[in-house]
Amino acid sequence: MSSKILSRTSEKYIDFTEYLALVQKAESRWQQFCKTYLPVESDYSIWRSSRLGNSDDAEQGWKLHISATVLSAIEIFERVAPFLQKNNILFKAPNSLKELKKINSGLFYGFSQVGKFITVYPKTTEIAVEIADRLHQLTEGLSSPPIPYDLPLRQNSCVYYRYGSFSSLAITNPDGTQTPAVRTPQGNLVPDLREAQAAVPHWVTDPFIHSSRSLSSGSAPKASQLQSTFRAYEALSQRGKGGVYRALDLSVLPARLCILKEGRKAGEIDWDGRDGYWRVKYEAEILSSLKLAGVKVPEVYATFQAGENFYLAMEAIEGETLQALLQRSKKLPIQEAIQYGIQIACILEKLHAAGWIWRDCKPMNLMRSQDGTLRAFDFEGACQINALDPVPWGTSGYLPPESLSASAQIQGVSQDLYALGSTLHQMLSNKLPTSEELKAPIGKLRRGIPRDVRAVIVALLDRNPTLRPDAQTVRRVLQAAEAS
Repeated sequence: MSSKILSRTSEKYIDFTEYLALVQKAESRWQQFCKTYLPVESDYSIWRSSRLGNSDDAEQGWKLHISATVLSAIEIFERVAPFLQKNNILFKAPNSLKELKKINSGLFYGFSQVGKFITVYPKTTEIAVEIADRLHQLTEGLSSPPIPYDLPLRQNSCVYYRYGSFSSLAITNPDGTQTPAVRTPQGNLVPDLREAQAAVPHWVTDPFIHSSRSLSSGSAPKASQLQSTFRAYEALSQRGKGGVYRALDLSVLPARLCILKEGRKAGEIDWDGRDGYWRVKYEAEILSSLKLAGVKVPEVYATFQAGENFYLAMEAIEGETLQALLQRSKKLPIQEAIQYGIQIACILEKLHAAGWIWRDCKPMNLMRSQDGTLRAFDFEGACQINALDPVPWGTSGYLPPESLSASAQIQGVSQDLYALGSTLHQMLSNKLPTSEELKAPIGKLRRGIPRDVRAVIVALLDRNPTLRPDAQTVRRVLQAAEAS
């Protein structure tokens, strides 16, 4: 078994212990920075600040955001923090690089927060313009993800800007919740929007007249930026590493629907150097390989690069995810759940026989077509059985207990088998696979489940990965239960 991972930045394999050492060294360095430049912390926030607020600090104005990846954060901070501190400019940054990674995913704190590593609060517009140029000079050439809905100071700049509130201005809604707000020249509070075309309110003039109006990463890519044979028309999801769009493939007659998956350069870059671009390009290769092996996955129509991003155009499977079906159904009939279980086990059986591990088997990644056939998708985190990826990948509830321990790097097909057990448990119990739910015997949560089916679920969820039955065994057990 391999304990090495491919680094995109060096194109060499690095040992898992090197990977951990890299993370620990960077986090240790970051904590030193926090003590020196970000002494103000809060028990209720992920942010640390350079100083307490002063009475002469502005209530609102031009915010500057400096974007960074976990790999560029240390160097960027080393370059800009002394300058900001020397000029007594208020700024904040996350309390750990682990939090920066979560920010850049767009999943934990919202897509609009992607890339917002350092937030700078200039006291005046004049100061904002002056220091923005200096911050750009200090960070020029370094890697960073685009910040959705903010405007870039220059093309390929790490510095972005928007007009917004510096303090806790908010509108109290009828239900008691609060919406961030800014004050108009008339003194009225209006929502401080984090969306496309909202970075510059209509009542202010953009002082950064030299800024580059590049494509907002919060909207679907323009047709002119893609191959002429594809037209993206609807964004299905957005996160730091890229978007997923519904599109038209005009290379055939009649035109056909397709799914366009985008991998952004520096998007959600990990400590191993793999970003959204790498992930989507990698997935395209996996899908083609699995298709040849007879695994029911979407067909790859085309791959191409547009700008600095990579795109995968693939078959659009009509239907709904298995997760959507489970949410819509109060309780899935036992026989129907067993039939779906057979299909999932068959998918894993063929996938493992082809030499691959999925590492993200779950109802959300299984599409149910109108005839009840399940198709698997989303293979960005897959790895080969003979070249295991020690970097953790998967979804809470479907990850085995050993994934949280030091032995995580030697996981193999057992991770998929545990996820299969979680999925079977979920289909039959109609409960999300939390740790507490999975501890409860499936027979106590629902009557009428065949004994052998109950037994195989218990075996798949065994804490000892060597005791989990393989996918072929599970398929045969479920098929026997279906026939009885």
